[in-house]
Amino acid sequence: MDEPVTVEIALSRHPHDRVAERRTDEAWLAEVWADDENTRVLVVAGTRVQVVDAGLAWVPPSQAPEGTKVLLGERDGTVWFAVIIDGSHADQSWMPLRGLVPALADDTGEQAALIVHAIGIAEWLWATRHCIRCGGTYEPMQLGHVLRCTDCGREEFPRTDPAVIMVVADGEAPDDRCLLGRHPSWPPGRYSTLAGFVEPGESIEQAVRREVYEESGIKVGDVEYFGSQPWPLPRSLMIGCIAKATSADISVDGLEIEDARWFTREQMKAEAEAGTLVLPGGISISRSLIEHWYGGPLPGQW
Repeated sequence: MDEPVTVEIALSRHPHDRVAERRTDEAWLAEVWADDENTRVLVVAGTRVQVVDAGLAWVPPSQAPEGTKVLLGERDGTVWFAVIIDGSHADQSWMPLRGLVPALADDTGEQAALIVHAIGIAEWLWATRHCIRCGGTYEPMQLGHVLRCTDCGREEFPRTDPAVIMVVADGEAPDDRCLLGRHPSWPPGRYSTLAGFVEPGESIEQAVRREVYEESGIKVGDVEYFGSQPWPLPRSLMIGCIAKATSADISVDGLEIEDARWFTREQMKAEAEAGTLVLPGGISISRSLIEHWYGGPLPGQW
């Protein structure tokens, strides 16, 4: 591969301007909330959104129910909000983020970043009910981006759990093989990149080396940053890396990883075309990492 391959990371493209400085601008907020033409609202019931005619039900402010307002930001002349209501309002037409993954994979970038932002905040509000200092009740501030304890005044900010996800290339022949693994619960043929959460006091590079060794027995030397992707399932940031192996003998842990294999480009293409190898979908940074290593698009996906 003479030229580096550029691969888009689906959920990181086309970000919106979060206009964080506007979250306390009461006059501006009142003005845009009164503008049914240029403001749109996504209603979130608990952590679910309503799907209507294969699309999401964005509504003008005048049609939004009472609930916790979340300012998402601005893009293309439109101001975007979410309103979070109790989950009991959701029926079968409301879907969690996982159910929206196929639609987001085909999205051109117009809505995906906004949806991830909205559901990420909704997940955080749903999980953060009581003050971790005194057990008191939280109230939302700054349009859903801060919680303040009504008893002790402590402020809580949205939490994101960093996780590493990596394509491991054979260090002896980096253009020839990459390592993929499969979870015991997956259907036959499904393989993906290795991944795991960053532990306290650990760097990204250290987490990559530890996770790869724990799951596959492969030792890693150089680690190169590739890109990142929000993944609010429920609140992760996936940090994509390219890792260079310094060993080749695989020994899986049998718990998180049932099997791991080295794939050449020829094997990967042939098995993906035959359907015996099923790779992650296009919305996942895992797909971006694999296709970056491979050097172009591959057939088939989850």
